[in-house]
Parts: sequence; C-alpha cells; structure tokens
Amino acid sequence: MAPTILFILMASLFVPAHSHLEPTDQAFTSVVLSRQGLDFLKDLLINKAISSIIPLKLPKIEKSVRIPFVGNVHMVLSDTKIYEIDVSESYVKPGDAGIVIIVSGATCNLSMNWYYSYSTWLVPVEISDTGSASVQVEGLEVGLTLGLENHEGTLKLSLMECGCYVRDISIKLDGGASWLYQGMIDAFEGQIGSAVENAITKKLEEGILKLGSFLQALPKEIPVDDNASLNVTFVKDPLLSNSSIGFEINGLFTERKRDLVPKYQSANSQPSVFCPDSSKMLGISLDEAVFNSASSLYYNATFMRWVVDKIPDQSLLNTAGWRFIIPQLYKKYPNDAMNLNISFSSPPAIRIAENDIDATVNVDLKIEVLDSSEVIPVACITLVIRASGLVKIAGNNLAGSVKLNDFTMSLKWSNIGNLRLYLIQPVMWTIIQTTFMPYANSHLAKGFPLPIIHGFTLHNALIICSDSRIMVCSDVAYKESNNFSQLLTHLVDKSRLHVLYA
Repeated sequence: MAPTILFILMASLFVPAHSHLEPTDQAFTSVVLSRQGLDFLKDLLINKAISSIIPLKLPKIEKSVRIPFVGNVHMVLSDTKIYEIDVSESYVKPGDAGIVIIVSGATCNLSMNWYYSYSTWLVPVEISDTGSASVQVEGLEVGLTLGLENHEGTLKLSLMECGCYVRDISIKLDGGASWLYQGMIDAFEGQIGSAVENAITKKLEEGILKLGSFLQALPKEIPVDDNASLNVTFVKDPLLSNSSIGFEINGLFTERKRDLVPKYQSANSQPSVFCPDSSKMLGISLDEAVFNSASSLYYNATFMRWVVDKIPDQSLLNTAGWRFIIPQLYKKYPNDAMNLNISFSSPPAIRIAENDIDATVNVDLKIEVLDSSEVIPVACITLVIRASGLVKIAGNNLAGSVKLNDFTMSLKWSNIGNLRLYLIQPVMWTIIQTTFMPYANSHLAKGFPLPIIHGFTLHNALIICSDSRIMVCSDVAYKESNNFSQLLTHLVDKSRLHVLYA
C-alpha cells in the first residue's frame, strides 16, 4: 500500500480544477523529482501508508491434523489481524523497465484467536479449548513494478509485477494446552504466511487499480485567480532515469472556463531541469513562454489598464503643478484636477537570460482633465519602459519584483499643442518610480502557484535564470494536513476527489 500512496502524491503534483483542455505537444514547464526527493517521499509516505492500512484483517483459517495418541484435531484461527508493520529497508528505482519499489527486511505482528477440538476412542466426549495467540512475521519483502505513461494529457498507470514474500513466522500461544504448541506451529505456519502474502498483494493491486482511475481523471488546470489558470496537461511520457522521474507539462497560462490555449513556439520544446546542487529534492523549470502567456492573457482580458487619481506628489494631479512644464495646459484648464489614464498598448514582453530577467512594457499614458465633473482627454504620451526583474519564492508561489532601468517617450496625440517632452521626462520618471512600479510590484509579490504536492512546502529554494527559463531547485518540508487525510479517505472509500488548494 505504501507505493500506492507514493504515486497518489506524485500524481498530485498538480492542484486540480475542472477543465477540458486538450493536450498539446509542447512543454514549457518541467518537474523533476531527484533521488533525494524520491527517498524523502518514500520514507514519509511508507509511514503514512502503514498507518492507513492497519489493522488489516485476514480470512479465517481452518485445518484438521492427526496428532499421535490424540487423533484428529480440528483447529481454527479467527479474528486474525495485522496490527503493526515495521519497515527497516526500502527503495524506489525508476528505470527503463518501469518504476520498481521494494520493501525488504520488514516485520509485522499479528493477533488472533485460536480454537481446537478433538475426540478419541479413549474419551467418548469431544474435548475443545480456546485462546489467543501472537504471531511475528520476519523477513517480509514486498515488490512491485509500475508502468507510467502519458495518455491524452493525463498519466496512465499500469501494474506490471506485484509480489509479497514471507520468510519466517514465530507463534506464541496464550491459553490452551502447551503440549499442543508444536502441533499448532506445524499446522498453520505455511497458511499464515500465505494469508499475509495474499492480503498485502491484494491491497496493493486494489490500490494501484484505484490510483490508475484517479490519474486518468486528473484535471488539467491549476487555478491562479478568477481569470487565469495554468494548463498542466502532460506532454510526452514521464522521463524515467536511474535517479529521478521527470514530468513535462504544457505550463502556459490560459483563460479560465475556456478551452483556448495560447500558441507559443519555443526554441527548446522539451525544457529540462538541471540543478547544480544535486542534493536538492525537487526541480521545476519554467520557460519564458509561461510568463509571456500570462502577459498576453491579462492583456487580452483588458486588465492592464487603470486610472491614477492618487500619487505621492498629489500636486502633479492638478494643472497648476504642470504650469511651467506644459504652460498651455494650465492656461486652458487653470487649477483643474487631473487623472492619468494608463493602459498597455501591447502585452509586456519577458526575456530571461543568464542571471537576468528583462521586461519591455509599452504604455499609453493619457492626461485627463476633470472640468466640471467632465473627463477631458488632452494628450497621450507613449512610453516604452525597460525594467529588470527579480524572482523569489513566497510559500509555494513564484513571486517577483521589477525595477526601472530606463524609458523613452513619444507624443501620440495632443489637443493642447506640441509638448516639450524633455521637460516632461523628469516628471514621468517620478510618476513611474512612485506609482507605476509600486503598483506592478504589489501584484508581482503575490506570484502564481508552482506545481507542488499538497501539504508540502518549498524549503531552502535556489532560483537560477538561464537560457530562456527559470529553474527552481529546492528541498521540501511536509506539514500534516487534515485535508490530505480526507482526500485519501474519499479516494479509497468513495472514489472521488475533493479539490484542494495548495
């Protein structure tokens, strides 16, 4: 059962939300679980899996044996339960043949009730006795091989091999006749071992079947907000090496409640993850197309425009503050309040280079005068703003900030005559620095969710910018979650998935 839970969580890298997105053949985001990450998950999830399956009840065992000087003895073992499992060694190994998971050297403890009855020619009445017994199984080995492939944008899981083997069993009886002790061992040791092997194997097979259905129904979006989602359809089969498992997903932003996927071409259609610190558990690579898809989506949704009516230097929102910069504005509209109507004329363009993130933003800035409650556009200035960005981890989100490098201006149109832009430029610098940049950074600070397993958080993350992509290399920490336990309960008992947000 431990491997079942392991793959449930590996599949749950993506927080689900209902979608009908069609898979594409390009990947712009990659997720890689390293050897350290797989071992971390394995150790944690085996413990959680054990606690979720015990006590495990075994079927009743009956047998009749002939004992010298006694005769035929009918013996029954009932209420047999595995109540404790201890794993001393385990490993997971992905490779060309599939994903092999081995648990070896494990022990498990059982409790049971026993009953026997017999009659002989010496005693005309039936003799019976009952009691309890404790059983220790040693040298328990469990192994299975799983196939994992992409099927129409979701993961398809298949069970290739599954087996369980018991090496040694020791039985201790409480109550009853001690002289029957050896007979009990000889009669039931093999059957108890087979019952343990069959019960564990059956649980594994049932779990893998349910997990396969779960993966096939895995939705294909991560909700970002009310307007956008991340398209997380799987692209190509998972990449299995001897030390990691890699997943490639589309990763682009898409408008929620629609089936449209922005079309992008990438120089490298198979983004990879290379973490210089090989001890990190998790690697996530995001192509710059992911960020440009977000830029296009919000631009097309007309969210990149706003009216500025408050700035730190409020005097610049009155024509009197411009009387020496644009005299004709003050002359035509003396002491009138003003607005700055800012809108993007095209989606911001993001470029990621080695240790550097650049953004180019084209903005139309309309100067509007409020005259007798009437809004009068008087001029429009086109700005080309060049900024550099920084990214950081905020919880499980990739967040960031930008700073102004420089900008250029041109007059788009004017109803107040020609404007001397060299006089306006210092004012524009102040407005951009004190209004535009803080506004942008307030939104960038929230970030967007990375595809992280629910209940896990990034720890000691390292961010690398290189070759048109951002790579996040991180360890992970786990926090117990009641919601996660509810997820497993509903998955196993009711075969349905609750939507959880990381």
